[in-house]
Order: sequence, then structure tokens, then C-alpha cells
Amino acid sequence: MKMLFKSLFAATSLVTISLSMTTRAEMVRPQAVNQVDIQKYGGKWYEISHLPMYFQRKCIANITAQYSVNADQTIGVLNSCRTANDEMVSSEGVAYPQNRGNSKLKVSFLPKGLRWIPFTKGHYWVLRVDPEYKVALVGGPSNKYLWILSREPQLDEATYQSYINTAKDYGYDVTKLIKLPH
Repeated sequence: MKMLFKSLFAATSLVTISLSMTTRAEMVRPQAVNQVDIQKYGGKWYEISHLPMYFQRKCIANITAQYSVNADQTIGVLNSCRTANDEMVSSEGVAYPQNRGNSKLKVSFLPKGLRWIPFTKGHYWVLRVDPEYKVALVGGPSNKYLWILSREPQLDEATYQSYINTAKDYGYDVTKLIKLPH
């Protein structure tokens, strides 16, 4: 009886520890980096992969983002991609810094005169960026959106996996990532 009690206690302890570790892992929310130098962040980025989303549904290749710093410290955004009919399409927007470190932005792709409308801006958080601003992981406060960006159209597998692991640590379902050619 004493041995059965010890075995039951050990099993219960293992299950409790396992559940508490899972709960802690599931509670990890995406965190933006403290600081982004928006001058260094500006320029052309190639999308290496992204989570599926409605507004990228027609893109089949060559997805890029071009960022430029405006005089008022907002960031001009020009997203482009190639569609199935071999057409290059683009969408122009503006990003508004939401913190002093410029790592949390809100982006609007509405026409200029409509950007004041509440709840029409999407989150754009820089979750990780290498010191030389060559690779970035971008998401938001939820696990709904995710992009891996690079200054080059190709990214070596070790670096890519490192950024995938960061995304996993933040609770993203990286099995759903879409990787399109350049």
C-alpha cells in the first residue's frame, strides 16, 4: 500500500510539473525588442516566409517590403509581390511608432484621408532583429501574424531555423509558415 501511494504521488507530481511547464510555455506572449534604429531598419526587405493571411492570398513569389523614414518619423511602407498572372502588385501604407524604441508600430494601408479611422491599423512588432539589420522577425501581440524578413532574397538554413525557433518560443505555429520563391 505504501509503495502504491509513493508511485501515485510520483506520477501525480510528474503530471503536475508537466502541466505547469506547458502552461508557462503557452503563456509566453510575443515581445517586441526594446529598440529599433528606424534609419537602419529602412530600406528593402525580402519576405522569406509568413503565416497565411487574407491580404497575401494572391501572392505567389517575390514578396518584398520597402520602408522609408518620413520627416515626421512615421515610416512609409510599400509591400509588393508577384501574382499568378505574372503581375506585380503593391500596397502603400504608413507605420506609426507606438513606443519610444520604435519596435512597436501600427500600420495602415487605407487611403491617406481615411487613416484617422479607429481600429483600422494592424500591429507590426519587431520581435527580433540581428545587430546588422540583415534579418528580422515581425509579428504582433497575438500569434496571428508572422513574417521572417531578410535583406537578401535567400536566407541560409541555420539562420532561418534560429528565427523559426524564436517564433516557436513565442507560441507561433510555425508548421503553417508559407515560404515563397524569389
